[in-house]
Amino acid sequence: MIYLDISELLLIAEKINGTAHCVRDWGLLQSAAERPKASVFGVDAYPTLLEKAAALIHSIARNHALIDGNKRTAWIAADIMLVMNQGSGLGIDPERQEEFMNLIAEGKLEVPEIAACLKQWL
Repeated sequence: MIYLDISELLLIAEKINGTAHCVRDWGLLQSAAERPKASVFGVDAYPTLLEKAAALIHSIARNHALIDGNKRTAWIAADIMLVMNQGSGLGIDPERQEEFMNLIAEGKLEVPEIAACLKQWL
């Protein structure tokens, strides 16, 4: 499994925001990078690639580690993670993507629901 690390998340955020000064909370950004790898007693907390991508989206979009661009960074990071691991990314129109990311940022979708949606858009 290929995961994005904090430096890769930072590169994505910098491109989106147009500045290297985009992090509000380094700890939250590190936590978002590590969440897809989480395990409990040796068992993956997020066993499938889609659940791992969903956990990444959820952490970035909900925790607001960045000054701006949290939802866009979350979407692009998950898309890149999916491409790196299975060779294909997410296909969804921009309006639907924005609605989806707003629901996540507002706390209306959790990891299982996010993963189910991602599955539809592969």
